[in-house]
Amino acid sequence: MLSACALAVIGATLSVVPADIEPRPFREYPSFEGADAEAPLPKDWDVPGELVVGRLMYPSARGGRGFFGGGYDWHQGGTGWTDDYPRGDRLLIQMIRRNTRINVRAVEQPVSLDDGDDIFYWPFLVAGLAMSWELSDEQAAKLREYLERGGFLFCDSFFGEDNWASFEESLRRVFPDRDIVDLKDDEVVFHVAFDLKQMTKVSIPHISQAFGRGFGLSGTPHWRGVFDDAGRLMVLIAHNNDVGDGWQWADDPRYPADEANRALRIGSNIAVYAMTH
Repeated sequence: MLSACALAVIGATLSVVPADIEPRPFREYPSFEGADAEAPLPKDWDVPGELVVGRLMYPSARGGRGFFGGGYDWHQGGTGWTDDYPRGDRLLIQMIRRNTRINVRAVEQPVSLDDGDDIFYWPFLVAGLAMSWELSDEQAAKLREYLERGGFLFCDSFFGEDNWASFEESLRRVFPDRDIVDLKDDEVVFHVAFDLKQMTKVSIPHISQAFGRGFGLSGTPHWRGVFDDAGRLMVLIAHNNDVGDGWQWADDPRYPADEANRALRIGSNIAVYAMTH
């Protein structure tokens, strides 16, 4: 749970959760990527931090069958939301620790929209394989409340116009009356910690591109967002990008070092933005 001091430092963050509501403890789930996404549990995993990187749990389209999770219950992992999890999250956390002054917990936090008010404890959420989510009206309303109360969501790891349409369908349930806008290169999130020039033209590669596996995912990059009434970015969307792969494979010599560094830097920028806006 974030301390009162940490909440004060964050600034425009979540409204205070009722005192009798406790956050869910740390928990781990299997990734549908298997051994590629495994990561050791850090020795300091149970030491609290002022920031915890949240991983949004969500029901997958078509029930999570096939590529998105083999029919597993999404509440138990093994479906689309576990893309690049937990290895990618933990490498990002190492980068945030190394290059910012944020006191970030060593492990991520899976966060379910079905767990009552738990989501309001975690100011920064990542949604991987974002085109595979299929939110109910109730889940969309909870996510909308979370974001409008100060939360931040980063949506990543999807390619192609058909997948954009699938992603947008759920996002429109969250924000039926807000525009999804193309971001400009001077957007604060691209410069708040690291100065990332011309970021809107960047496409961070999927491993199939980086490793030459023959089923490359590509396309014109789109960095889009949803803003609140005060101009705060609530949702950052990296379409035709796989920032999570840049995190997950950052220490693999087959993945381009420049792209891994860029992925980790935008991740750090997102964390700083979420803590200060």
